[in-house]
Amino acid sequence: HLCNLESAGASGAPQPHHVGHDQELAVRERRDVALAGPEQRGQEVSYEERTCEGGQFATVEVTDKPVDEGLREAMPKVMKYVGGTNDKGIGMGMTVPISFAVFPSDDGSLQKKLKVWFRIPNQFQSNPPVPTDDSVKIEERESITVYSLQFGGYAKEADYVAHAAQLRTALEGTATCRSDIYFCTGYDPPMKPYGRRNEVWLVKA
Repeated sequence: HLCNLESAGASGAPQPHHVGHDQELAVRERRDVALAGPEQRGQEVSYEERTCEGGQFATVEVTDKPVDEGLREAMPKVMKYVGGTNDKGIGMGMTVPISFAVFPSDDGSLQKKLKVWFRIPNQFQSNPPVPTDDSVKIEERESITVYSLQFGGYAKEADYVAHAAQLRTALEGTATCRSDIYFCTGYDPPMKPYGRRNEVWLVKA
């Protein structure tokens, strides 16, 4: 099973040619859980357990800025790299989702840092173009298993935090997740107003 992978681009940035279903997100299991907490009684959470493919990723890390502000700085750098700001001057095409790692504090709020992870398209995996912007790094990541919760709208930091908390509640007693990091993902370009798809991914420990 592949997730729907659509073309995405940053507002004002050149739109790279889309190369399609590169990032395989294999759904292992889908579960529906009714939340039992006093504020959530009657709410049902539908989540998936997935394996996310590893490989070579372009990453950009931003520190000392709130997540929404950091994302506005990091995302255009990734888009430019993918669009041709690299040693080969080559446009690689967008694959989605683009995910970014966030780092929760003990109270669930997010620390002022994030790291964007963009999986290099398959035909460039063995020899990724070298970024010409020093803040873009090429890193290898192992495959990870995640629990994923989907939601709509234009997602901000508060939306990701709320849905991550909801998913943690749904997983209580059934799964163990890393508490120091989770991933936020988006599937749509900024100019798409309706039917937007966002997800939070809690990493299976």
